[in-house]
Amino acid sequence: MDLLLITCLLLSFLFTFFAILLWINRAKKAGLTGIDMHKKNKKRVAEIGGIPVLFGFIFGTMLYTGYRTFINNATDFNTEILGVTATICVIGIIGIMDDILGWKLGLRQYQKPILCLFAALPLVMTMVGNSKIMIPYIGIVDIGIIYYVIIIPIAISGAANAFNMIAGYNGLEAGMGIIILSTLGLVIWLDQGLGNVAMLAGIMVACLSAFLLFNSYPSMIFPGDSLTYTIGALIAAVSILGNTEKIALFLFIPYFLQFFLKSLGGWRKESFSGLDQKGNLHVPHNRCYGVEHLVVKIKGYFGKVSENDVVFSIYSIELVLVLIVLLNSSIFWGF
Repeated sequence: MDLLLITCLLLSFLFTFFAILLWINRAKKAGLTGIDMHKKNKKRVAEIGGIPVLFGFIFGTMLYTGYRTFINNATDFNTEILGVTATICVIGIIGIMDDILGWKLGLRQYQKPILCLFAALPLVMTMVGNSKIMIPYIGIVDIGIIYYVIIIPIAISGAANAFNMIAGYNGLEAGMGIIILSTLGLVIWLDQGLGNVAMLAGIMVACLSAFLLFNSYPSMIFPGDSLTYTIGALIAAVSILGNTEKIALFLFIPYFLQFFLKSLGGWRKESFSGLDQKGNLHVPHNRCYGVEHLVVKIKGYFGKVSENDVVFSIYSIELVLVLIVLLNSSIFWGF
């Protein structure tokens, strides 16, 4: 990889790192804090961590765009970059609004996916992606305008809201975002040679890596909807640009399971775990209403369960899916 590209990723990491340091202090002074539910001392932690990550991603993408424009004299992908950046900004604003208002006064469940549909408008207007799809027993069909005005908005809104469902444990959201975006970026870069698309994923991975340093156990900052919406929307955008929608859907299997488990509780049950006097986690309901609860329930049969146990177990599930993807990719087989 070009040394300047590596420098771009490094600067994105550093920008986000120092932006988070600044945000943690400012958020605490402004009272933008939340209780860490899985700690006995119930300490308060800085919230809305998606803001510094969002700025880090914008910084990184603009730095990369400037590199391509002024050093490589290439402008062919700039429209797509700006379209993705605009979509991420809109979805981030929606998340920030929900974070500030809180879960009691924030957006209702049915309002969130509707608002997220509008975040896809920049991608729709720039007509990114390939409208030709494979339909079983029929073949490749160009669905034209339907792809842009229906499929893309549903993909952006669906991914943003789905990624927001598995959350609430230190390091979980950022780590899952790193795993999924790294996999998509690797496949798109090595398998298809779409370095520009892979770079968008890489920039966010760099930003999330900086965030994970502060968000891993014990967390100093929470991501909030401002980050989970952003990660989910970018996963969809990268998949659309890189024609890896099927891979993204496969990697989202835990989120499909989460959707089913959440529906069992009528969307009113949280995925937080209960905490006993010794600091061990347990399922607070008679039934499991989240993938997190399933992990706590299963691991509880073998002994004590900590917050890190839950997070790394879900990481492991996702990494198994990643391995399956790579084993079925030409990256692994070399053709």
